[in-house]
Amino acid sequence: MFLSNRFNPLAQTFNRIIDLGRRKTNTPINTAFKAGRKSTGKPGEVHLIGCGPGAADLLTVRADRLIRAAQVVIYDRLVGEDILDLIPADAERYYVGKAPGDHSVPQAEIGTMMVEQASRGKTVLRLKGGDPAVFARMAEEIEALNSAGIPWQIVPGITAASGCAAAAGIPLTDRGSAHQVRFVTATHHADHLSHDWAALARRDQTLVFYMGLEALPTITTELQKQGLPGDWPILLIENGTRADQRNLLASLDCIVDKAREAQFRSPSLIIVGEVTRTARAQAISLARAQEVA
Repeated sequence: MFLSNRFNPLAQTFNRIIDLGRRKTNTPINTAFKAGRKSTGKPGEVHLIGCGPGAADLLTVRADRLIRAAQVVIYDRLVGEDILDLIPADAERYYVGKAPGDHSVPQAEIGTMMVEQASRGKTVLRLKGGDPAVFARMAEEIEALNSAGIPWQIVPGITAASGCAAAAGIPLTDRGSAHQVRFVTATHHADHLSHDWAALARRDQTLVFYMGLEALPTITTELQKQGLPGDWPILLIENGTRADQRNLLASLDCIVDKAREAQFRSPSLIIVGEVTRTARAQAISLARAQEVA
């Protein structure tokens, strides 16, 4: 507990020590090092930046400013090329993207890389698709930075659920049919998905499955087992908000076959619920324009 006398110098010093202890670990900043490289002074700062669902003009003003002045950039697979084009030519770039079954750099090494670069006094940008706090393993990266005494900030971005739904022309909630919305990760192998399917299979809500294309057969089967009808609407959005976006609107009982026929690929977002019915006209027109068949 803080000492109450704000004018007592001893109390002020004691309070500062307590505050520092709450915000940092026992590892002093000036001894932080990785890969044999010691810090020689004050470390740089790491910015954990959400780059939104893809389109560069959906970046926040802060994200855009930081990217245009970047020194070191560590970026994911889902960061759009037009966003990467904003990075200065002399900035250092490190790709650490993950695809299904293919992680270019293990998560622990990403933390090591951020610490090492920041320990050199560099300002480091960690670019992530969507919002960095939604299914982006941000907590693990913050833990690595805290352990080394590296200062950091979070720059939020538009999460894929909001961005892709907007690009498909649908709401995520509706006063008459969807009183709540749930974001669900589906990155695990389909055989290992362990969600509360009974709680998910409700008619009065919208479900958004992130990174779930490989698990689509399991998702549709389990929702039907728990009571959703076979004709319940489901929408796939591939490359949401980008120029090559594709929508595919169908029902639980046929979406797997239709997605296979249309050769849908990752990254694809899955939205389940009554709200997707309003996307029908747009989904069909986009499919025809993109020659989806």
